[in-house]
Amino acid sequence: MATAPRLEIENLHCAFGGVEVVQGISLTVEGGDVLCLLGPSGCGKSTTLRTIAGLEDISSGEIRIDGQVVTRGGYTLPPEHRGVGLIFQDFALFPHLTVAENISYGLRASRSEKAHRVDELLERVHLSHHRQSYAHELSGGEQQRVALARALAPRPRVMLMDEPFSGLDNRLRDGIRDHTLQVLKDEDTAVVLVTHEPEEAMRMADQIALMRNGSIVQQGAPYNIYNSPADRAAAAFFSDINVIEAVVNGALAETPFGQFLAPGQPDGTKVDIVIRPQHLRIDFDRAGQGPHPTSEDGTPARAEVIRSRFVGKESLVEFLVHEGLVMTATVPNVFLPKPGTVMWLAIRRDRCFVFPRKP
Repeated sequence: MATAPRLEIENLHCAFGGVEVVQGISLTVEGGDVLCLLGPSGCGKSTTLRTIAGLEDISSGEIRIDGQVVTRGGYTLPPEHRGVGLIFQDFALFPHLTVAENISYGLRASRSEKAHRVDELLERVHLSHHRQSYAHELSGGEQQRVALARALAPRPRVMLMDEPFSGLDNRLRDGIRDHTLQVLKDEDTAVVLVTHEPEEAMRMADQIALMRNGSIVQQGAPYNIYNSPADRAAAAFFSDINVIEAVVNGALAETPFGQFLAPGQPDGTKVDIVIRPQHLRIDFDRAGQGPHPTSEDGTPARAEVIRSRFVGKESLVEFLVHEGLVMTATVPNVFLPKPGTVMWLAIRRDRCFVFPRKP
């Protein structure tokens, strides 16, 4: 008999004052996996998290943990009986308790069992030498690890994390995220992480659920959701984009870069052709001539440099292409052509997306 997923959410709705802030969300998370709820502020991410924890009532739908119903219309299992851990941006450590006392706080076990679990977790988060320290004596990263150990102490089946790394220094964040992720996977905990940072979601998640206006607009593995966005807004959420506006005629959209396929779109449909800056191909001008068209890159378009900037690992070059069409290309390392320089741009057909234009 197959075991139930660690966390299941089915057709979840949640409303405040008659306004639905979560609309028909369904999710599944297995033990040891990380699902990231990604989206802008106010899209329903944190509300979804709070319904899983039992801190918000739902309008309809169902939430199950290891097959057990914890929330259903008219029934809510109290938060303390759900086996759910919580970590927020504010680590909320008790200032009057030591690190060890913070971790063992609320742990229901004998004194020896508590001591053993605290020792185990301190070693796992590399803080054994801070057992008797207080919160104010720790760095932000160390406080985050104490909060993680405290949340893991009762062995929760599901860990809910709401922007847990946003208060950390950028230089420390990557290492702490990676370490936190490894500890959670070692505990076989199902993780639901809320963030508005695409880079964090890509780095940590096994699955990303991209949310907008209370609904999931796209869900999948980071690679798939990045390389096959559902619409223009989804593509733009993960990176800067260039957009070429065109009109369909005979299932083709005519642009300065040649024709793009637009299958299934009626004649007259306005479309957006989306290409990320790193996928523009740049070539030099040869006495007014550019490279020959190819099936891979289509027809190159003449472009004039507006400005170029070096931003560390790459250079950003802005081009005026055609009748007000401005496009940005990224180039690894230093590439700083002067304003007015004529160059040629080409678009890789396998790296662009064609979407019907939305109002």
